[in-house]
Amino acid sequence: MCSDGDLVPIDPHEDAPHVHVRVAGTADASCIGRLLFDFNTEFDTPTPSAQDLTSRFQTMLERQDILVLLAEDSSTDNPRAEGFAYLTLRPTPYGDGPIAELEELYVRPNVRNHGIGSRLLLEALEQVRQRRALEMRIGVDEVDREARRFYERHGFSNLEPGDSSRMLCYVTELVEP
Repeated sequence: MCSDGDLVPIDPHEDAPHVHVRVAGTADASCIGRLLFDFNTEFDTPTPSAQDLTSRFQTMLERQDILVLLAEDSSTDNPRAEGFAYLTLRPTPYGDGPIAELEELYVRPNVRNHGIGSRLLLEALEQVRQRRALEMRIGVDEVDREARRFYERHGFSNLEPGDSSRMLCYVTELVEP
């Protein structure tokens, strides 16, 4: 379930026509919790248990400012989640719509490089446009060149429009893990 340079046309349906992206609901919380746990484990990131993540998603998915998309392989009778995108929407005084933040985007390792990540990102963009979001932000680790190329290929930049200095994100822990 669950290259630097000019922009190139993207056909996210090219490699995996049997994978479909849909908006997740509360019934999908355990699937999303497991995918996020797998994501964090794959990249050696400290993580709550899959059960704790499931519990949190059960609550979060009821909120209007949370959006989760699931990419499912429907080639069998039991669809399998191959990836997900998790977004938050927050108000801003700079416009009438929210700011969207792509918090997580994950595709299972065995199905990467088949357009599933692109499909998730393009559907995320469509969903937040429908919600009148002003922009979408994504935090990417500087050393993660593959992810940076992926987002740049889809039109994202770490430069403020009309500026030549990079944007940075600063973080501080408020609660001990």
